[in-house]
Amino acid sequence: MPAYAVIGGQWGDEGKGKIIDYLARDASVVARYSGGNNAGHTVINDAGTFKLHLVPSGICWPHITNIIGNGVVIDPDVLLGEIRELNLDPDRLVVSDRAHLIMPYHIKLDLLEEERRGSAAIGTTGRGVGPAYLDKVNRSGLRAGELLDPENLALRLPDIVKFKNEVLTKIYGADPVDVDDIFEAASRWASDLAPYIKPAEYFVADALESGQNIILEGAQGALLDLDHGSYPYVTSSNPTVGGALSGLGIGPRAFGGVAGVFKAYTTRVGAGPFPTELDDEIGEKIRTIGKEFGTTTGRPRRCGWFDGVAGRYSAKVNGFDALIITKLDILDGFDTVKVCVAYEIDGKRTENFPIDSALLSRSKPIYEELPGWSGSTAGITRPEDVPANAMSYIRFIEDLLGVKASIISSGPRREETVVLDDIIPR
Repeated sequence: MPAYAVIGGQWGDEGKGKIIDYLARDASVVARYSGGNNAGHTVINDAGTFKLHLVPSGICWPHITNIIGNGVVIDPDVLLGEIRELNLDPDRLVVSDRAHLIMPYHIKLDLLEEERRGSAAIGTTGRGVGPAYLDKVNRSGLRAGELLDPENLALRLPDIVKFKNEVLTKIYGADPVDVDDIFEAASRWASDLAPYIKPAEYFVADALESGQNIILEGAQGALLDLDHGSYPYVTSSNPTVGGALSGLGIGPRAFGGVAGVFKAYTTRVGAGPFPTELDDEIGEKIRTIGKEFGTTTGRPRRCGWFDGVAGRYSAKVNGFDALIITKLDILDGFDTVKVCVAYEIDGKRTENFPIDSALLSRSKPIYEELPGWSGSTAGITRPEDVPANAMSYIRFIEDLLGVKASIISSGPRREETVVLDDIIPR
């Protein structure tokens, strides 16, 4: 029962979309297990450039069944927009009937709460993801399957909207939402999404039992995990490997491997501590060459050297058995490159990633400096074409994290990939 998880090892934006698109040729199913349309995966291949927010990244392969699992929260308008843009038939996409919906009041509350935080803002994308997960935990959310039962929805929705309007008007001083408008929208969603809404866990189970390869697609990155990330500057779900179990309804014996995707450097979007951040010309150079701007928000990403302390922690939390290094080509031409191997916190050295954000914000990186490489890695596809110093850099990261590298991405396109070791056996 081979399920292969592909998980972001940093603060998101590691290039998971490209990697999943590449690996999907050897799979039958790609299943997304967490997050919402606050995530953005970019896929570039012969069919064009696709910026995906909810639809899984296997969508460009005609043999792939794409599944949006119960762990995902769904903005129906965003999903329908992607379905229309991609011209997706229901036999290509399964939407879990247990996935919770992002409602209009969630988006409104998300923006208002972030505004209320002022200088302490988390850096949310304002897509309503956090409030939707909050309602899920509070047992007051609406699930995709409920769209198919309009009579029950008509009974539930007025009380939900009444409470949300009390919060909007009395706490935030905002205008209320109209329950009739929301029910009308829900009726439209039901009509358009009904062919896609199915019991996704059965599709996953059937694929596993028949021996098909499944790729489990994570969103965001491990360091943004609600439990294991740099809290409170985290997302509202579990991008780590545990989220794949609960977000799709599978057991641990299904795993054939867990791969961690890491940029050759580190980036972060939004607020929160970032020990290796480079607020100088080198950071700006990496941002410019790497085109480090958010797929979802367009915000410039904060850039820094590779953080081995954070990477080692991520590898332990997820049990990575393979590394995938992306954007190696962005470091081409640097005279030297640095890797953070430890932190100094209040005058003491540590090789452990602090769980407390206050401690992380006081962490000063301790670097080892390695020689750069003059040869280009852009677009290469063979291991023998990787410059010696670039391969030494990869080996250094392997030793630091205790995990072997299996793939090096040499560019954004599907074919710009160097395979050192197959992740999915052929």
